Amino acid sequence: MKLSTRSRYGTRMMLDLAQHYGESPVQIGEIARRQDISVKYLEQLIIPLKKANYIKSVRGPKGGHELAKPPEEITVGEIVELLEGGINLADCIENPDTCDRSETCLTRGIWETATRAMHQELNSITLSDMIKGHKSANELQGGKKCIQKK
Repeated sequence: MKLSTRSRYGTRMMLDLAQHYGESPVQIGEIARRQDISVKYLEQLIIPLKKANYIKSVRGPKGGHELAKPPEEITVGEIVELLEGGINLADCIENPDTCDRSETCLTRGIWETATRAMHQELNSITLSDMIKGHKSANELQGGKKCIQKK
């Protein structure tokens, strides 16, 4: 499974907001500049995050966006699941009726186990954990260096 830019960039945006939690609202242009993501794309990502009450907007000259919950209450798993529309490795995991072989499939169990492990790991990491460094960047990236292509 490859995560889309929606969840990767959405997580970066949420982490940026978490780093400024408790300060004044952050303007989308500032996030776009710091994260090297277009304002238009971030505006699209904010919509579902606002609907799910992860982000709130503040109007006015000093307005912008801020987290609607403390960073320790938001997990990476929640963000990814929302922006990906679920994080199952195979359709049959959430809905066995999508496959005629669900009942007898020899590979379905491994996809269930892997999905469960991914859910567990992503839901164990909060935005606060990432900021505080409870898990090192190396540990969070599985020992590999994260390379972002522009």
